[in-house]
Amino acid sequence: MGAVGPMQNFLLLINPLPAGMLLLGIGLFFKGRKSYWIIIIIDLLLSIWLFANILYYREFSNFLSLSIIKTSGSTADNLGKSIVGITKPSDFLAFIDVLIVVILLATKLIKIDIRPLKLKVTSLIEVLALSFMGFNLLMAQHDRSGLLTRTFDNNYIVKYLGMNEYAIYDGFKTAQTSAQMAKANVSDIKSVRKYLKANYVKPNPEYTGVAKGKNVLVIHLESFQQFLIGYKWKGKEVTPNLNKIYHAKDTISFDNFFNQVGQGKTSDAEMMLENSLYGLQSGSAMSSYGTSNTFESAPAILSQKAGYTTAVMHGGAGSFWNRNNAYKSFGYQYFMPLSYYVNKPDYYIGYGLKDKIFFDQSIKYIEKLPQPFYLKMITVTNHYPYQIDKKNQTISKTDTNDETVDGYVQTAHYLDQAIGELMKWMHKTGLDKNTLIMFYGDHYGISGNHHKASAQLLKKESFNDFDNLQFQRVPLMFHMKGLKGKIDPTYGGEIDVLPTLLNLLGIKNQDTIQFGHDLLSKDAPQLVAQRNGDFITPEYAKVSGSYYYTKTGKKIVDPDKKLRTKLSSLSNQVTTQLSLSDRVIDGNLLRFYKPVWFEKVKPSDYDYNKEVALKKLDSSSNKTSLWYKNHKKTTQSKFKTDAPELKNKSAK
Repeated sequence: MGAVGPMQNFLLLINPLPAGMLLLGIGLFFKGRKSYWIIIIIDLLLSIWLFANILYYREFSNFLSLSIIKTSGSTADNLGKSIVGITKPSDFLAFIDVLIVVILLATKLIKIDIRPLKLKVTSLIEVLALSFMGFNLLMAQHDRSGLLTRTFDNNYIVKYLGMNEYAIYDGFKTAQTSAQMAKANVSDIKSVRKYLKANYVKPNPEYTGVAKGKNVLVIHLESFQQFLIGYKWKGKEVTPNLNKIYHAKDTISFDNFFNQVGQGKTSDAEMMLENSLYGLQSGSAMSSYGTSNTFESAPAILSQKAGYTTAVMHGGAGSFWNRNNAYKSFGYQYFMPLSYYVNKPDYYIGYGLKDKIFFDQSIKYIEKLPQPFYLKMITVTNHYPYQIDKKNQTISKTDTNDETVDGYVQTAHYLDQAIGELMKWMHKTGLDKNTLIMFYGDHYGISGNHHKASAQLLKKESFNDFDNLQFQRVPLMFHMKGLKGKIDPTYGGEIDVLPTLLNLLGIKNQDTIQFGHDLLSKDAPQLVAQRNGDFITPEYAKVSGSYYYTKTGKKIVDPDKKLRTKLSSLSNQVTTQLSLSDRVIDGNLLRFYKPVWFEKVKPSDYDYNKEVALKKLDSSSNKTSLWYKNHKKTTQSKFKTDAPELKNKSAK
């Protein structure tokens, strides 16, 4: 958890005690054997809570929140395999105290005393616990001012106050959010608009409309980090196809582009991609608000302003991250999840169809889409726990001895091969000539809990929290025939994708509620906020409350007044931006504002039933689809795959 200094370590040591006293003390108010049973049950529940957080933190570097628990049904697809993969035998020590107490009572080494304690004694224990908790809070506030009012990182709350106190805090914040939505009114959106107007950045006119009228194909690169571009293992390129695209003369690539996700991971990336709004501080915005909130999203904007057909294709469950509801709120006309695809035991891995099989089966849907289309394809094979069957392994594992990390190059290599097959099909059909293809990585693949292995992969002697912030780079590439390409060093993040894309398409967005900026603008602010309040710029970075020089990685110690003011200003800008974005989502503020040209999305207008959707595609009078241009013949035979599962093309 990165405890630094004697105070943080001391508080981390003592903060479980007051909550333990308070909760276990409840059992003392009961009489006889009932008191023992209640204390054991409370102890067991606390152990389960600890155990669950151990597993969750190991994978996500964060703690369980009420929002995550409430929406767990939308993210539960195949989680069992992931849980088994990250569980260690030592984790079960969380239950050792319960086991010992039960054994001691069962063997009568501790004799049950049925005499009731006096009320003043039990009350005194609870008062002492609350006093101890208050003392803990005072010490924490003294060491970190504004702990509960300004922090965006749950690690700090647990580190200073404890995991159970964090649960209380999170419950309070969740209730507060519900109240905020009830209280929100039109004046709240005015303050957001005022901020956006004051911070508006004019798009780069050189690139305005260069892709006007083109199809847009968004390839969602699951868990794909920037370091994989150009990375070799045992002399073999891990991602040769993406490397070629990255360096192509007609590709705009960004080498300082960062993921900005929080607990919502992939859903946060999608929220930023489609809306230029940040994910939430706690939980997933798509899961919590995707069904009920009003949005002014990319698919609706493109459909209304430029007549685009909008669709998402994903070889996973439609309910994952509440996509089957959120996409309707975003204005997607079509959503084709796993139920649209042939699924066999060896087709599916982890969280969905293997990417090669997914692309192969998607051809029949892509070719039917009326053009221009805005299509997002979500890959899944390069997803934790980075395992793929032997027949699909075409590169050896790395040798860090970290089971989570070593398979990463194998699944990334498989994803790259799948991309290569899709690109060849697009070239053969000519679809690449009128399509802007956007590749983006949604979030990290290797979390901050693997410093040693990360250092080995990058051939570094050490790997600290600053290095981990640098490790949050993910790819962003815009590829199109005739596009004036370059590798752009501008610092930016996922919040900036939509404004950049809209400018390339020649669609004005000055009157929309978007927190990002055109990355190609010469005035781009280059301040990249992280969901926990950290940030990075070309000059400075903030990580876990400490500041660094970006170029050297050297920690800033005793900055002068001018630099302190600068760093404080950057930090405040990040806090303001995150807070205002949260206000938009938490308060559902877009219900109070829309551009004059925008028609509010009605989720009830969309039906993702397979039979209904395919009938609509087949009966479309639009003569712009690839299928129609190919004389109403399929282009499926032009898609070639080496997927061993499809040797006989049985999926057709």
